[in-house]
Amino acid sequence: IDVVRRLILRSIVQSESSYLDSLKRILQEYQKPLLETQSVILNPKKVRQIFHRLHEIYQCHCMFQIALASRVAEWDQSEKIGDLFVASFSKSMVLNLYSDYINNFTSAMALIKKACLSKPAFLDFLKRKQASSPDRITLYGLMVKPIQRFPQFILLLQDMLKNTPRSHSDRLPLQLALTELETLAEKLNEQKRLADQEAEIQHLAHSTGERNLNKLLNSEQRQLIHCELLTEIVFGDKGQVIKSKERKVFLINDTLICANVNLKGPPDINTLVPVGPKYTVKWSASLLQTQVVEVGQDSLQGKDGVITARYAKCDHVCVSGKVLLGPPRLYQELEELQHDLAVVEEVSLLVGTLHGIYQNLNTTVSQDWCLALQRLIRLKEEEIQNANKCRLRLSVPGKPDKSGRPVSIMVVFNTPNPFSKISWVNRLHLAKIAQRKENTSGWECAEEDGKTKALLSCPLLTCKLSVFSSRTHTLKLEAALHSPSQSRLLGFCTASTSLPQGYLWVAGGGGNSNHGQVEIFSLNRASARLVKTLPLRAPVLCLEYVKEPCPSTVLQEGTEKGPRAAKTGNIICVGLQDGSIHVQSSVDTAVQCLLTLVNPDNCPVLCLKHLLSFLFAGLANGKVAIYHRKTGGELSQIPLSHDLVSLGSKPVYCLLTLEDTMWASCENQVTVIQGDSLCMQSFEAHSDPDFHVSHMVHSGGGVWMAFTKGSSIHLFHTETLQQLQEINISTRTNYLSPGHVCVSSLLISQGMLWVGTSQGVIITFSVPTLEGIPKITGKAMTSLNAHCGAVDFLVSASSTLASDLLRRDSIFNISKESANGEGGGGGGNVEGERGEQKLENSHHRENLETSPWKQDKPKHLLLQYHLHSTSQLPGKLLTAQPEQANPRASPDLQMEDGSIYEVNEDPDVWLRGRPLELGKEGEAKRNKVTSTAIFSGGRGYRRIGLSASEETCSDSSENTLLVWQLPLTLSQ
Repeated sequence: IDVVRRLILRSIVQSESSYLDSLKRILQEYQKPLLETQSVILNPKKVRQIFHRLHEIYQCHCMFQIALASRVAEWDQSEKIGDLFVASFSKSMVLNLYSDYINNFTSAMALIKKACLSKPAFLDFLKRKQASSPDRITLYGLMVKPIQRFPQFILLLQDMLKNTPRSHSDRLPLQLALTELETLAEKLNEQKRLADQEAEIQHLAHSTGERNLNKLLNSEQRQLIHCELLTEIVFGDKGQVIKSKERKVFLINDTLICANVNLKGPPDINTLVPVGPKYTVKWSASLLQTQVVEVGQDSLQGKDGVITARYAKCDHVCVSGKVLLGPPRLYQELEELQHDLAVVEEVSLLVGTLHGIYQNLNTTVSQDWCLALQRLIRLKEEEIQNANKCRLRLSVPGKPDKSGRPVSIMVVFNTPNPFSKISWVNRLHLAKIAQRKENTSGWECAEEDGKTKALLSCPLLTCKLSVFSSRTHTLKLEAALHSPSQSRLLGFCTASTSLPQGYLWVAGGGGNSNHGQVEIFSLNRASARLVKTLPLRAPVLCLEYVKEPCPSTVLQEGTEKGPRAAKTGNIICVGLQDGSIHVQSSVDTAVQCLLTLVNPDNCPVLCLKHLLSFLFAGLANGKVAIYHRKTGGELSQIPLSHDLVSLGSKPVYCLLTLEDTMWASCENQVTVIQGDSLCMQSFEAHSDPDFHVSHMVHSGGGVWMAFTKGSSIHLFHTETLQQLQEINISTRTNYLSPGHVCVSSLLISQGMLWVGTSQGVIITFSVPTLEGIPKITGKAMTSLNAHCGAVDFLVSASSTLASDLLRRDSIFNISKESANGEGGGGGGNVEGERGEQKLENSHHRENLETSPWKQDKPKHLLLQYHLHSTSQLPGKLLTAQPEQANPRASPDLQMEDGSIYEVNEDPDVWLRGRPLELGKEGEAKRNKVTSTAIFSGGRGYRRIGLSASEETCSDSSENTLLVWQLPLTLSQ
């Protein structure tokens, strides 16, 4: 480990030296010659504007390099580097320097481009400098390095942290350094993003002459949510691709704008500095009147609108009363297969009238013909769906027809990849939700620089749900959890507009009743839907989702039912007030209870958490009951000597799983229990014994804790257990009454710390997401959508889309070599095939060129039966060859035998009915698409931040769920 740390240190030194050399080259080889008095190449004022703040950045890193060299010299004694990064880059001066540089970067590039066009001497100067440099790097390549610097530092420090033992003195400083650098990089990235978006909008504003659109683009309220270069496709009357043109599509607040792009610039300048695009607005449409049209949806034509094929002629085919959209060639093939199936069904009826008995021509064989064609039809439908994963079809409002009726125009875009399309669909969906009244100024953001938050950077309130029926509204909400599951019924785009896949379990009880209740909501749609209610004999106090111990034997949804599910599948443990723990199946909710666990004291179970093969239960009498899960999956109490662990005399309010340890809170103490040996270590979380630890959440190298009293939350280091930060939430917002508020729930999700309060107000803070310390450095955001009572729980639901949903192509998505000139398209189809080839996934095509299915491929698919299923059939072979003496001796059939049954190119199609996937080595590295939603539970709903007369509060006695949704995230 010491050797590896030295090597990483050497990489840091070399990286910093290279960075300083780049800065020095800019200053000495570019800025200095241009500022010399005898030089008249460029106005000195413009030169200073181009290289704004670079000299100060260079000086800052010179000082860092000196300190770094000193630290290297004494490495054998200290072996510390993290504190040096904290001291050097936590100063506000560094943030200001880089912020000014990044904010100026776009305008600096514009100045360089303009000077290249207007001053040939400046263009020649840049060419000479690039030609004379040893690495031939351009000025742009040098000036972009400060933007990339902190991500490089983060990668190096992550490597250093991975190779630093837990007991090392550099461990905490490295984590703090990662926190500082991640926070700094996030702020700079946000500023760069805003600067780039502002430049895009300005380019767009200069290219439109429409008054209303120009007014929107120049408005301070407008925000650019998303923009991307897409390919618009126009189809002809016979399904051929007439043209495909690159367009820049902008999603701005409540408007969608499509612009023509002219990226051509002088070639000499393009090699030196990126030339910004020029736009010509083609059309703009109201977001609320724009619809995404997807595979299998019914026709958009309705009572009040007519769809026109101006942009998408012959791009849809009506199949079984539904409109399917995709490449016309695939639909032609689908129609041919359906025709062939109808013919084979007729032939099958005729075969049934044969008097003779033939081994390969009888009713069994003809039925297999039908089955094989039905499988091919399913594969073709799947292929169409795969092709649609990169086709974005939008129905946008057009000009009314002569009778004044509204007309919808279909616009078809080809996205670069499936991730791009699903991102577009998700952002369009959320942008519409953002227009709702409750999301208009839904959060109060106290920004340091006074700028407004990006439109989709705040969680959006998607719906409000009533929990428990009106007859039982006296029940109190206690807990909730997300039970993940993959739904194969969800379409590609449906998954991007629904909540995270799975089920939400909401539990409670008490109040005016001694009973408990669990309600299960399905999340596989845009709003949650109640699907099951489980009554219980006692109030429910806590829930815990326990995965199956062995991943290889995880219970598949719907594969088994009954009591065996507790032994082989994922389970949900329900802690009750009577001291029992009910074990429920996470899949088969028809079974009321798989297993009931009890504790000797019959004490209420306040919290549940699992760790390895143990289930920990925090009890109201200050003890922790521990249950062991056997190899087969069954839970049972472990030996009596370790049955109960006493932590104190007060209730155990909270348990937290952290790697191989369990953190348990009792009074103002937190006990860390080792999962394997059950050894314990305790520390004091608050100096006042009356402040009991009520909530704990973990992120990176820190744990945030809240208490039963007071409005402060404390941050502790997971390794040294020392307190690192204290935040008083009542001072972070104007909507809490100081002295009368405490934290009622706590959650960390997607880089946000959610704090639910006893007054129903929810506050969020941004926290780092890497291996650093989740310190709070920014200001708070307050949700103006609140509960009337305390926030009883905050729970996160997150799911990753199945990889098969994101697979673009099947192995049969290969253009037929004989397609040109066939069918009714004539010469038009040739052009259509060329257009399709441009839009195909080139990487996948390369894989197919070298795949075994491509070699010696016949022009048409050959249906061939599976010998093992027919060799024992009675009768003789039907063949054109002379009859052999013993035809049963050789079951192998020749091509002219007319054998049918399976796709010759892929035997697995016949055996499994699904295409064989390409090898992993031939696939590009795929990203993960994650959907996240946050659920808060409490009494009633109210909107705060309004005047006393406008502020409303729904029935404060009704249990309500508020559902927030975040944009899809893409990660490796």
